[in-house]
Amino acid sequence: MADKIAVNEANTFQAFLEDAVEDYEQTQRDLKEIDILIKQSAAEVEKLAQRNAQVTNYVKQLRTNFETLPREDIREAYEALVDVQERLQTMRGQLEKLQSDQRNLERLADFQRRLLDFTADGASLPSGKKKSTRREGDSSSVIRVIQTEEAAKQGLVRQMHDGPASALSNFILQAEICQRFFDINPDRARTELNALKSAAAATFSDVKDFIFDLRPMMLDDLGVVPTLRRYIESFQEKNGVSVPITVTGVERRLESHIEVTIFRGVQELLNNALAHAEATQIQVSLDLAPERVQAVVEDNGSGFNVDEVLNEDSRTIGLAALQERIEMLGGSLTIQSSMGQGTRVDFSIPLDPDHT
Repeated sequence: MADKIAVNEANTFQAFLEDAVEDYEQTQRDLKEIDILIKQSAAEVEKLAQRNAQVTNYVKQLRTNFETLPREDIREAYEALVDVQERLQTMRGQLEKLQSDQRNLERLADFQRRLLDFTADGASLPSGKKKSTRREGDSSSVIRVIQTEEAAKQGLVRQMHDGPASALSNFILQAEICQRFFDINPDRARTELNALKSAAAATFSDVKDFIFDLRPMMLDDLGVVPTLRRYIESFQEKNGVSVPITVTGVERRLESHIEVTIFRGVQELLNNALAHAEATQIQVSLDLAPERVQAVVEDNGSGFNVDEVLNEDSRTIGLAALQERIEMLGGSLTIQSSMGQGTRVDFSIPLDPDHT
């Protein structure tokens, strides 16, 4: 019986590893495709920028003879200017989106490679499928990481369905109501339009928060410290919970994967403190020492039995996966908690002096 279980676990682990290899190879293909799209979009932006400069200069020349030129010529010139500027703005936005997607894919590829290196005992990535040497504990680590990713995807689906998707459905209904009232009751139509405008503004704000929670762009641009301060500020406003943050050491940029791990770690711990522990006070501290970064999150919530809860994967997939991820980076995570006494989570990640 024990041998059968061991075989099943090995088969499950091998299947996970093969899926991970396929995902990595697909990410590499996606990176090649997006690189082509970026080059094409950049060339189009360059053409539109040149065209915009030409049309702008032409309009400036028209202004010197504004009173003598036919109205039709003036109208066509300004329409051409508006058209090229709109196309240029659209293409620039598309290029920025592609570049952002490229950065995210590169991070995903880096994570997938680290995962494969971790599970395959340092074996190089295969062009075809290669079997890996199974290390004790690898299978559970991989399963937990995959479960975490799937749980995150399910959460995103629920948020999209309950938030923007539901709001868009309501927008369509309100727009139809406005359309019907335009001819028979203009005042009612205006009222409905104002309501639609307010709902759109609220949904737009929700979508911005959703995007920030999903992947704050300022994490790439400014680093983990400003991003954490902004996230905590938003967290306080939305939940009405005081969350002071203390930063010590030298504020600086860290390696991208470390900044992501720190941000996701604090984000996970804040959400756990609010959703599961029902904390009313939370404190965050971040210490950027020369050779390591340390984050501490303390709350006055209900607390829990650490040993029991860490063994209940359904309740602590995020926390257990965070611990695994930090340990993969050579760091450590400790939890101090007991029923009714709040919780203190402390994690530390070593830094490479050559990259700080």
